[in-house]
Amino acid sequence: MRRLPPWIRASLKTDKAYGQVCGLLADLDLHTVCASAQCPNRHECWNKGTATFMIMGDVCTRNCTFCAVQSGAPQPLDPGEPRQVAQAAQSMRLNHVVITSVTRDDLPDGGAAFFAECIQALRETLPSVSVEVLVPDFGGQTASIDAVLAARPDVFNHNMETVRRLQPIVRPQAAYARSLGVLRHAASREPAVLVKTGLMVGLGETMDELNETMRDILATGCSMLTIGQYLAPSRAHQPVVDYLEPDVFRVLRETALDLGFRAVASAPLVRSSYKADELMRQAR
Repeated sequence: MRRLPPWIRASLKTDKAYGQVCGLLADLDLHTVCASAQCPNRHECWNKGTATFMIMGDVCTRNCTFCAVQSGAPQPLDPGEPRQVAQAAQSMRLNHVVITSVTRDDLPDGGAAFFAECIQALRETLPSVSVEVLVPDFGGQTASIDAVLAARPDVFNHNMETVRRLQPIVRPQAAYARSLGVLRHAASREPAVLVKTGLMVGLGETMDELNETMRDILATGCSMLTIGQYLAPSRAHQPVVDYLEPDVFRVLRETALDLGFRAVASAPLVRSSYKADELMRQAR
């Protein structure tokens, strides 16, 4: 694997809050995308007492070539998990909670009802909390999207991940048009809910392709965008083609804002849920 440039390297320093988050997650038997997806910001976020919860287990039914989450046959859903997520959020004194999941193609609704249960549990435990969900594509089932939206998250996020040309390579079980459809349906169904998506760069895409993708996303009604550098979890994953310099990310942010996005986070270490509360405030 290629050596990381200096602007990519994240601090591995830990403090008291990091240990408290680790202990709480272990006690409640909860997973996070921070750990399962090898997020480079995990130490920074956990040191601040925040984390992104990953529900429905830590085994995904898909095998995307960029993702560190293990794939295989998932375990049955844990009916106590929604309450455990709410308990963790309360213990961590979170004002903004981000919930994502593995993809569960084995479930008829893709896990949409379970997302709704988690949102409901959070609302009951922390009435003033804002909730953001980062969902899979649910196989394009609009009924599943509606079930999540009916629980009234503040932010509905579904990641496009990459440009049209690279979708079959990076997300072989997903589809560019399907993901655009998820965003379009969410934006048209619940205007009060902010719709968000994310892109990785450094996979070999061109600037023209990125501009096309941003225009396609904006046309769905999606108003929030994150752009970050792809980092290969291992030699077995999709390789990094380019490490984009920070100035390029600044240009991408300016381009996205000029196109009409209301809130954009674009930097090498930006990830979908990184400083999610700040981005939500920008979009409102």
